[in-house]
Amino acid sequence: MTSRLNSTDPGDALNSRAPRRRTVVKAAAATAILAAPLAAALPARAAEAPVFLHGVASGDPLPDGVLLWTRVTPAAEAIPGSGLGPDTQVSWTVARDKAFTSVVATGSTVATAASDHTVKADIRGLQPATDYWFRFSAGGTDSPAARTRTAPAADAAVPGLRFGVVSCANWEAGYFSAYRHLAARGDLDAWLHLGDYIYEYKSGEYGTRGKVVRPHSPANEIITLADYRTRHGRYKTDPDLQALHAKAPVVAIWDDHEFADNSWSGGAVNHTEGTEGTWTDRQAAAKQAYFEWMPVRPAIAGTTYRRLRFGKLVDLSLLDLRSFRSQQASTASGSVDDPDRTITGRAQLDWLKAGLKSSDTTWRLVGNSVMISPFSVGSLSADLFKPLAKLLGLPQEGIAVNTDQWDGYTDDRRELLGHLRSNAIGNTVFLTGDIHMAWANDVPVDAGTYPLSPSAAAEFVVTSMTSDNLDDIVKVPEGVVSAVAAPVIRAANRHVHWVDTDRHGYGVLDVTADRAQMDYYVTSDRTNPNATSSWTRSYRTRTGTQTVERTYDPV
Repeated sequence: MTSRLNSTDPGDALNSRAPRRRTVVKAAAATAILAAPLAAALPARAAEAPVFLHGVASGDPLPDGVLLWTRVTPAAEAIPGSGLGPDTQVSWTVARDKAFTSVVATGSTVATAASDHTVKADIRGLQPATDYWFRFSAGGTDSPAARTRTAPAADAAVPGLRFGVVSCANWEAGYFSAYRHLAARGDLDAWLHLGDYIYEYKSGEYGTRGKVVRPHSPANEIITLADYRTRHGRYKTDPDLQALHAKAPVVAIWDDHEFADNSWSGGAVNHTEGTEGTWTDRQAAAKQAYFEWMPVRPAIAGTTYRRLRFGKLVDLSLLDLRSFRSQQASTASGSVDDPDRTITGRAQLDWLKAGLKSSDTTWRLVGNSVMISPFSVGSLSADLFKPLAKLLGLPQEGIAVNTDQWDGYTDDRRELLGHLRSNAIGNTVFLTGDIHMAWANDVPVDAGTYPLSPSAAAEFVVTSMTSDNLDDIVKVPEGVVSAVAAPVIRAANRHVHWVDTDRHGYGVLDVTADRAQMDYYVTSDRTNPNATSSWTRSYRTRTGTQTVERTYDPV
C-alpha cells in the first residue's frame, strides 16, 4: 500500500512567497559560519550519503492514520536555514513491528531546499488504537526507527487514555529532561505541547537566572525564515526531545515564542517594526518554519486550531490564540472588557462553541496556550508583584492583571463560559501552559462571586520545562517564593486549588469515564542533563462536577 503525502512542500499550505533577498544573504552568511563545525560532527560518509541528524517524529493521530516527519541532511553544507543542498529522494516504511517484518505502508517524496529538506507523510489506511513503527530512508541510509500510535475508532468505548503535557522549553535555560522522563514511561497514547516549543530571543537574553546553560543557534534574535529554520533545527538535535518524538505522537499548538514574545495578530512586544522588518513577513516566516519542522496537520492553513477525537471518551479542541487576537490591553490600547477586542477571533470562537456543544464524548479537552481562569494579582505585596509583573510582562505599575491571558479578553471568556453553562456542557477541561507555574483551578463563570457563582469547567496548568519562573526571577532558592506567594494567590483567587510558582517539570493527564486526573511532576535541576524526576501533586475533576479536587496518588 502506498500512503498519501500531505504535501511535498509544507510551505505550500501557507501560500509562502519566495525568500526576500536579505533572508538569502543572511542564510549564506550563516552557512559559512556553521557549515564547518557541522561537517566535523557528521559521520565520515556524510559527504557521500544523506543522514538524519534531527530525528523522526509523528503527530496528530487519527483512527486510520498519523502524520510522520523527518529532516534529511543530504550534504554537509545543507544545514537548516541554509537554502543549500541537492534534491534528495526520501522514502518511508510503516510496520506493525520494530523489526519491520510486517510492513503496512510505504511511500516516497523528494526533500528539497524549498522546504528546508523536511519531509511530511500523511499516512492513512491504518488500524485504530494500534502501535506502529516507522522509519525513513535516503541514499542507502536509514533513520532511527520510532513508535507511533493511532487514535481509537470514533465510536469505540475507550477505558482510558494517557497524555504527557508540556510547555515552555527554553533551550538556553537548561536541558530537556522532562522529555526524557516522559519518553521513559512507555505508556503514553500521545503527548501535548501547549506552546513555546522554541524561543525567539538572541543568545544571552533569556537564560536561567540570567546565565546561558547552552547557547542558541543562531545567536541573533530570530526574524527571517532562515533564522526560524535554524532555531527549529537546533531544538531538534536535543537527544531527549528526539527520544520522546520517537516514542509517541505529539499534538502541538503554538504560543507566542514560536513568533515573538506577547505576539498578537498585528505585532508583538518583542518586535520592532521597520528595524526588524515587517510583522507580516516575520509572522509568515515563523509559520512556514513551524509547519515545515513540526508534525502538525493544519486543518485551516496557517493556524493550529483543529480538533482530534479519541473514541467515545475524549475530543480535543486545539486553539490558536496568537493569529487572530487583538493587541493586549493597556492604558493606551483599550480596556480588558472592550467587546470589540478578541483573543480567539470570531470564526475560531464560533468553531469552538459549536464543537463543544455538538460533542458526544464523555470529556471535552481544550488545548489552551494561556490561562483561562481569572487571576487577580493586585493583592500581592510590592516585593512579590514586581517580579511577577516581570515574569508575566505586565506594567510594574498600573494594570494588575495579566492582559496576555484570557483576563485581557473578558468578553470572549464570558461568552465561552456562558455558552458552557447555558447549554449544560459538562466535563470540559482546559489544558494550559505559558505561565511558568503549575495550577489546578476551577473556572468560575463569575470570579467575583465564586464559590456562589458556579464553575463552568476545570483547568490544569503545567509549569515550564526550563523557562524562568518566580523564584528564578527573584533569585532565591526553589520553594521560597511559593511558600509566601501561593497562600496569597489562593486567598485572592478562591477558585485556585493549588499553585506552585517555583518549580520546573511536566504533567501526565490520565482520563477515564469517571475522572480526568493531572499528575504534576518536577525535575530536579534544569541545568543538569541527567536531572531526575519526581511526582509532586495530583488533582482530578470527576465527571459531572466541573470542579477540581486533590487526590493523593499518581496514576
